Amino acid sequence: MMRTRLLYQRLAALFVAGWLFFDFPLLALWTSGGSGVALPVALFIGWAVLVGVLAWWMERDGAAEGDEVSPAPGASKVDPG
Repeated sequence: MMRTRLLYQRLAALFVAGWLFFDFPLLALWTSGGSGVALPVALFIGWAVLVGVLAWWMERDGAAEGDEVSPAPGASKVDPG
């Protein structure tokens, strides 16, 4: 219960951070510089950071709970030795 609540709080904070980053007033700061390359690069880096943080949080919470990945149905186990 507590872990789920923390996850929801993190996701809400990530949503707000992404909303603020991609909101018009902050984007206007990037476009006032004059360089046409800075805006697409900043948008891509910001998007990649948001996706990376989201993936890290989702995978970390699943691993912390002890979830094990089960093999696909019908998959055979291979003996390494």
